[in-house]
Amino acid sequence: MSQTRTAATFAPPVMEARRWLEGVVFPTDRPLINVSQAAPVDPPPLALRKAIAEFAVTEDAAHLYGPVLGNPNLRAELAEQIGQHYDAILAPENVAITSGCNQAFAAAISAITDQGDEVILPTPWYFNHKMWLDMAGVHAVDLKTGDDLLPDPEAAQALITDKTRAISLVTPNNPGGVEYPADLVRAFYELARETGLRLLVDETYRDFDSRSGPPHDLFSQPGWEDTLIHLYSFSKSYRLTGHRVGAIATSAAFLSEVEKFLDTVAICPGQIGQFAALWGMQNLSQWVSGERDEILDRRAAISEQLPRLTDKGWRLLGLGAYFAYLEHPFDIPSDQLARRMVPEAGVLLLPGTMFMPADDPAGKRQVRVAFANLDRAGIGQLFDRLQALPF
Repeated sequence: MSQTRTAATFAPPVMEARRWLEGVVFPTDRPLINVSQAAPVDPPPLALRKAIAEFAVTEDAAHLYGPVLGNPNLRAELAEQIGQHYDAILAPENVAITSGCNQAFAAAISAITDQGDEVILPTPWYFNHKMWLDMAGVHAVDLKTGDDLLPDPEAAQALITDKTRAISLVTPNNPGGVEYPADLVRAFYELARETGLRLLVDETYRDFDSRSGPPHDLFSQPGWEDTLIHLYSFSKSYRLTGHRVGAIATSAAFLSEVEKFLDTVAICPGQIGQFAALWGMQNLSQWVSGERDEILDRRAAISEQLPRLTDKGWRLLGLGAYFAYLEHPFDIPSDQLARRMVPEAGVLLLPGTMFMPADDPAGKRQVRVAFANLDRAGIGQLFDRLQALPF
């Protein structure tokens, strides 16, 4: 009996981790610290919520189908803001809006690959990317990274075969948190261009990058749109996770192929989410800047607390965006460790095994902490519990 496409991959990791909470009672003096999911738990700012409510009540278009590739005003605004962010010039025709960034990745892969093709994915990988490749019948070729979690273009080149169609990067990285240097991103772009591959660059967390100025110069390269497929999300920057608004920036010709996928899967992105993204871009730049400052301060708090763990044998492998990626010191695989930490420490985090091939032993020594929803006091409490682990 043949295997179904969904059976080709694993269960959604965040949902799997949530099941570890079933039946566990957390005492009032030690409530659960949930650092498993990289999503803001607070709603959008009140001004945006009021604008959304008014739009929903007064505009009939809020409840109707729109263009498959997104509303022209949002595409134009995003093209302009991408241009400002990367010091480049984009046309609205280079941009499409999707129902979340995961859909942007799925649509792009569907327009690049056929069953049996290959896509190079640095490890640790973002698990939803791996899941989609599995379900699409595309082989994820794992590109191992060292202790700095930075992928090596030369190592990637050695993995290219006649079935390779793309290389996919995430920066700032999920799960590792590392910010890829501009020259490294450029080296991958040159490799993809010279070998006729597509380079996917997922920058969901770009608004929380600690660096100033453009994080890379890919949009300034002549003919960039023939190689680069840029992915973006409004979910984190404007707290619009439930509205599912993402984006793709690439060539208009490629987007005409993407349009086939989007029309079949979702017809169009939701109108209220698109309105919210547009209103946010036009009115909340200062607020987003404050959100970035807060995330960077929480990142600094992790660094300040870190010696408490390194004294116990922990190692920090990556830190940035919403994430701290750590190597634990215990003689127990990380998937077992993570399960035990729920009842024994009141901490829910994700094990490195969820971000690695099953045969890669590194994943058993690693864990991901998504710290975006913890303030400095919460980070201190998290480190108290990690420091006191008895394993």
